[in-house]
Amino acid sequence: MNDALSVKNLFVSYHGNEAVKNISFSIERGNLVGIIGPNGAGKSTLLKALLNLIPKDTGEVQVYGKKFHEQRKSIAYVPQRSNIDWDFPITVLDTVVLGSYPTLGWFKRPKKAHRDWALQCLQRVGMEDFSKRQIGELSGGQQQRVFLARALAQKAEIFFLDEPFVGIDAASEETIIHILKELKESGKTILVVHHDLSKVSDYFDQLILLNKELIGFGAVNQVFCADILSKAYSGQFSFLDRLGVEV
Repeated sequence: MNDALSVKNLFVSYHGNEAVKNISFSIERGNLVGIIGPNGAGKSTLLKALLNLIPKDTGEVQVYGKKFHEQRKSIAYVPQRSNIDWDFPITVLDTVVLGSYPTLGWFKRPKKAHRDWALQCLQRVGMEDFSKRQIGELSGGQQQRVFLARALAQKAEIFFLDEPFVGIDAASEETIIHILKELKESGKTILVVHHDLSKVSDYFDQLILLNKELIGFGAVNQVFCADILSKAYSGQFSFLDRLGVEV
């Protein structure tokens, strides 16, 4: 089984309104995949439905050929920064240690080995010097690095990130994409909800293009072209021209 993620006939609705409809795709292991589309296209909804964070109307999601609940320990999630309580009284190091809990178990205390591993993850994202800070004291880019470190601490096989580059500095974005590419090279699979179309060719192997339904899925050079993009971004040809996409 080469498919890290398989999605079949996924429908999600809010209060009777379809947010995502009839989505099907399969992603092979070791790919870095961008989820793109206009505002309101259902990008974050799709991600949350894949993670069982919101209910699905219908549809099947498999991770490495098994049901989602059977593969929880192999899945890491970095939510949007706006969804996190930054006033919560927890340090940077303890935030990353939380990444060990899926394997540690909720009723066991982390040991020195878990804290040492958390420090290694912080070192990887360049945040070891901030380990004793409260998370709300950090900049947006620093906060995002910490939550990536938490995901790394899980030793996951598949990573889901929701708008990780929004509101962060260029250095943090460079650090994060570098780590995501390293994870991909090591055989991990990464899905990223992303809005900056000017960088998709540099960042991703494949694209999922949404506008409530699946408009395109495949290699970047197959999806990131005018005839496919225009189906999702109807009438917005000026921005395609600015991106250098031939229309």
